[in-house]
Amino acid sequence: MTLPIVLSIPHCGTKVPDDLAGHLALSPAQVAESEDSGTREIFSDMPVMASQAAEWSRLLVDLNRSDDDLSPKGVIARADYFGRSVFKPGYEPDRQETLRRVEAYHRPYHEKLLQNLTLPGLRLLLDCHSMDGVGPADAPDPGQVRADVNLGNNGGPDGEPDPKRGKLTCPAELVRGLIGALAAEGLSVSLNSPYAGGYITLHYGAVLRKQGKAALQMELKKDLYLSPEGVLDDQRLAHARQAIWAAFEKIARLL
Repeated sequence: MTLPIVLSIPHCGTKVPDDLAGHLALSPAQVAESEDSGTREIFSDMPVMASQAAEWSRLLVDLNRSDDDLSPKGVIARADYFGRSVFKPGYEPDRQETLRRVEAYHRPYHEKLLQNLTLPGLRLLLDCHSMDGVGPADAPDPGQVRADVNLGNNGGPDGEPDPKRGKLTCPAELVRGLIGALAAEGLSVSLNSPYAGGYITLHYGAVLRKQGKAALQMELKKDLYLSPEGVLDDQRLAHARQAIWAAFEKIARLL
């Protein structure tokens, strides 16, 4: 069974080019902490129309930011989610280097994603992420214990439009259906908190909604599949993967 879904996995990459590795103030282990660990293993081989996984670290270029976002947490972040400086003093990329990275790494991912979003029969773009069990220092919810899954459709806590935000990227009915399907698999779910949807969900969601389609962001708590030592646990990973796929199958009638 192939579901009419395209999966985007923009933060599963771990690679950093050799010529740039020496510019980083972070150790390899600290760079790895910026990876959405487990997302490639859970989502990349699911029987959907297309599954697109990033190769490069988000610290090289963040695929879930607009290519013209030059803010400190923009397309090239100056600090990670633990508040640590990414680059050694004097090695912060200037505008020319930023544009080079956008052209080399950001643009190809989004060009491919645009192609996938034209596949006949597509109904839903799901942007897939993972999150720490407790909000880190620079997150919207520092120190707070999180639900197993966070869904974001750019709305309020009920999935309906929030006057402080723009239009929904996914109908509330579909979101509620997915919440019910996830709950049936024993997973707790938060909606639009701490994350209501990033650039990929909002940017492509605006286009897809005009076509009668939808976009949704999904964040999985890493505690679902990491060992107490923070290593991928094969048994937990398989269980989480099965639960997510079972939920997807249950909402197929709503797509």
